[in-house]
Amino acid sequence: MELREPAVAYGKQKFTIEEYLAMEEAATEKHEYYKGEIFEMPGRKVPHNIISRNLFGEIGIKLKGKKCQLFGSNMRLHIEANKFFTYADISIICGEPETLNDDNWNVLNPVVIIEILSPSTKNYDRGEKFKLYRDIPTLKEYILVDSESLHIEIFRLNESNHWELEEYSPAEEALYIRTINENIPIADMYKGVRLEG
Repeated sequence: MELREPAVAYGKQKFTIEEYLAMEEAATEKHEYYKGEIFEMPGRKVPHNIISRNLFGEIGIKLKGKKCQLFGSNMRLHIEANKFFTYADISIICGEPETLNDDNWNVLNPVVIIEILSPSTKNYDRGEKFKLYRDIPTLKEYILVDSESLHIEIFRLNESNHWELEEYSPAEEALYIRTINENIPIADMYKGVRLEG
């Protein structure tokens, strides 16, 4: 069964942002927040975690000496325009990180967001979540990496301020991340992952 969005946590009760942040500080699991509702984020399978680890390592090497920083899934992102809070698998920030009320926790200015697609969340990541991410003024690229097959989608903001999709197939050797002007070998991204198809 595929979920279209994360399951609502704590019933249908509405919460303020302040209540969510206080609850999240004490929580042992991660949750998203949108329109007063708190959504539990699912756990990740082995392929998802291997791809995330591989990508984090490869991009980290490429960013050495650059004015960009790499963050993993423990960094919470906040989108001020739509009041959405979430944790992306990987995000890149160029320049100084900006945070909500200088709290040093809720980052506002990623330029690249990478999500590793899981069967239960891929429709959500491609659809509603991407719509919410598009409200981030600094975002230039949104990358979706399938954890079940060798397939990568990258949405880039073009010069006309429109999002364009580029897809990568097994025949291609490297994923190009334009914002940081670096190529990431696709074989290295999927190293150690048993793909189903």
